[in-house]
Amino acid sequence: MLIATLLILTLGIAVIFSSSQVLAIQQALYGIVGIICYFFLKFFDYRSITPLIKYAYIAACILLLITLFLGFESRGSIRWISLGWVNIQPSELAKPVIILTLAYFWKRHLPTWRNIFLSFLFISPIFIMIFRQPDLGTALTILFIWGVMLIASNLTLGKAALLISTLLITIPSSWFFLHDYQKQRIISFLSPESDPQGIGFHVIQSTIAVGSGQLWGRGLGRGTQSRLQFLPEFRTDFIFAFIAEELGMIGSLMVLLLYSTIFYFCIRYLNRAGERFGELIIVGVMAMMFFQIVVNIGMNIGILPITGITLPLLSYGGSSLISTLICLGLVASVAKFGLRKKEVSTIGI
Repeated sequence: MLIATLLILTLGIAVIFSSSQVLAIQQALYGIVGIICYFFLKFFDYRSITPLIKYAYIAACILLLITLFLGFESRGSIRWISLGWVNIQPSELAKPVIILTLAYFWKRHLPTWRNIFLSFLFISPIFIMIFRQPDLGTALTILFIWGVMLIASNLTLGKAALLISTLLITIPSSWFFLHDYQKQRIISFLSPESDPQGIGFHVIQSTIAVGSGQLWGRGLGRGTQSRLQFLPEFRTDFIFAFIAEELGMIGSLMVLLLYSTIFYFCIRYLNRAGERFGELIIVGVMAMMFFQIVVNIGMNIGILPITGITLPLLSYGGSSLISTLICLGLVASVAKFGLRKKEVSTIGI
């Protein structure tokens, strides 16, 4: 799992380096910090974290509240806090906190209607503050983590069916709570050709970039869509299209293979976990990564609306990268300390 993680991280830095050496160096530094966090958590028994979870949850809420009032605006959203020489995005750092909070909660409780409501209350303050930034992509990621971990808490089929039915009924009403640019993104997904120079521009340029890479790609540093500024946010939201253009279908398949390797080991550790808390942590991390990967790649190839979700370990951004490595460090800790004793000696990470 670590090898696959490092390979994805290295690929991301290499692709970013082909367009900006300064940003690549910054990403490498963020990666070093994230790897340090990974190894610290790997050799730290995750069960010892439980007394700190409530304090981490309070800290996450405080940071998000500070962001709403003191954060600076960038590209129409207030998501970052400036610490002078570095900016942090508290919404990204809230993801591992949410995973730990829900894992600890469902370890001790059964999925009764009362407990389902309480678990939703736990994520509500964080969800609402992130949604108000506005950051729809991260807010949906938090909601998806909650839903998957709820199912993993041994939710009955009847309750699951009722919750899914309620969700499907309420989805249309969410349109009225979206900002104008979020509505335009949905419209551009449904009909990008109706305004190719306006709301449909991003989708069209992204799909052109993916298709133009063909089998082997144009080569690092030779992608015309990104170099000529046709492809927007090609180091963050649209980095998969950037990779597809410069490294082709082979490079895209390599990315998918490396992600699949991480999921393979996560599932392996999940099946051999020796206690409930560790199982739920792995489920939460897999839910987070799966949602971000599917949605990001989906919007890059034009089959899902643009939501501004980054691609884990690849997209430029320190907070996102460190948050993902923290989550994988928790999985590594479960693999080291939480597996059934008779199988610990046969598994490495």
